[in-house]
Amino acid sequence: MRWLTGYMSDLPTPFDENGEIDLTSLARLCERQIAAGVSAIVVGETAGEAATLTPAEHGAIVRAAVGTARGRARIIAGAGSNSTSQAIELTRRAVAAGADAVLSVVPYYNKPMQAGIYRHFQAIADSTDLPIILHDIPSRTVRELSDDTLARLARSRQFIGLRDGTGDIARPLRLRSRLPTGFRLLSGDDATALAFLALGGDGCISMVSNIAPQACRTMFSNCREGRLPSARFVHSRLGPLATALARESPAALKYALYLLGLMRPNTRLPIVELAEAAKAEVASAIGELDDEDLACRSESWLGPCVSKAAAAAL
Repeated sequence: MRWLTGYMSDLPTPFDENGEIDLTSLARLCERQIAAGVSAIVVGETAGEAATLTPAEHGAIVRAAVGTARGRARIIAGAGSNSTSQAIELTRRAVAAGADAVLSVVPYYNKPMQAGIYRHFQAIADSTDLPIILHDIPSRTVRELSDDTLARLARSRQFIGLRDGTGDIARPLRLRSRLPTGFRLLSGDDATALAFLALGGDGCISMVSNIAPQACRTMFSNCREGRLPSARFVHSRLGPLATALARESPAALKYALYLLGLMRPNTRLPIVELAEAAKAEVASAIGELDDEDLACRSESWLGPCVSKAAAAAL
C-alpha cells in the first residue's frame, strides 16, 4: 500500500442551487487535488455529508471521481453506516463504481460493543475484495475502535489502514509493533496531524488539504526528511485555517472553497450555511496564507481563484 501515504483530502460533496449533486464542481475539486500531486482522494465520507446522500447519489459521486481521476490518483469511497447491511450495500456500490478502496467508519449511534464492531467490519470484508480503511472518530460515533480490536482486524490483509480521528498523537507509537508492516496509520485530525506524523504516522486524511494542498505536502515532506522546524512553521501557518474549518465542518470547508471559486457553499439539512462571524474567520484564515500554499492555477477548470489579499477583504 505504498500509495496510501502523505496527505489526502476528504472532499466535500458539491450541491447546486437546487440541492442536487454538482458533478462538474466535484470534477474540478478532484482535478485540483491531482494537480497538487496527491496519491488518493476520499469522496462520500465525513466532509462529503455522506449521511444525507442516497445510495444512488453515493454511487454517482464515486463514479464521477473515478472517471475524473482516470488512474492518476486512487479513489477511496466512504462506505460506512451504523447498519451493517447498509454498509455492505454501499461497499458493493463502491466496487461497481470503480473505487480503489473503501473507508468504513465505526458504527455510530447504536453504541455497539467491541465484539459487535469487530463482526461489523468482518462482515463488510467478507462482502468484497476491495481494501478497507477503518475510521475511528469517537467524537462522532461515541464508541471507539479499541487497540485490541484494531490489531485483531489488521491480521487480515484486507484491512490496510486506519484513519485516526481520536487526536491521540501517541497512538502510532503504541500500535506500530502490534500491526503488520504495511498497515498505514493516518491522522484524521488536522490540528494534531504533525505530531501524529512525527511519532510514526504515515499520512493524513485532511480537511485543510482541500484548501492548501501544496502547503500540506510541504509539511509532510519536511517531517519525513527530518526538517521538523520547517514542518512546524508550515503547521503553525495552517493552524488558524484548521481551527476555522473544524469549528463548523463541512459548512466551513465549503465556504472556504467557495471563496477560492471552486464550488458553491450549499449544504443539506441539518447542515446550514455559516453565520457571518464564521465566514469572516474562514476568510481571514485563508488570507493569512500565501498564494503558493493555495496552489492556485489559471487553468479554466479551476475557475476564478481569489488572492490572499482578496480573501482577507471578504
